[in-house]
Amino acid sequence: MRAFRVERTVPSAPEEVWRRLTDWPAHGRRVPLTRTRVLTPGPNGPGTRFTARTGIGRLSFDDPMEVVRWEPPAAGRPGACRLEKSGRVVRGWALIEVAEAPGGGCRVVWTEELSVRGVPGALDPVLARAGRFLFGRALDGLLREE
Repeated sequence: MRAFRVERTVPSAPEEVWRRLTDWPAHGRRVPLTRTRVLTPGPNGPGTRFTARTGIGRLSFDDPMEVVRWEPPAAGRPGACRLEKSGRVVRGWALIEVAEAPGGGCRVVWTEELSVRGVPGALDPVLARAGRFLFGRALDGLLREE
């Protein structure tokens, strides 16, 4: 498994950023060839389960995830959400951290450790670079003011 990290600072308040980043269906709208289906009733919290389906036709796979840590930001306290990935193709975890940035706005740190079935460990550095690029683009889309 290889971990990678994506960091961004945006002018929005931590509570707004948290809302955007934990809108699971929105992830499917921001990641190409992906749609997300929430499997548990709201509101979000520990035990929330959802699946991201990525690909086209037979070249698709499911990435099931469960929220195992849920600490929304509040009154100067940073927020953290940890997801466990339990799929047949993609396994690992993601940690989304949201905090006030010095000087205003919000700092986001998205850390993910994943392994992809059939991809040898020797390719972990390539997988990490690809993850940083793809998740960076998705994060930028989720954070974009609309």
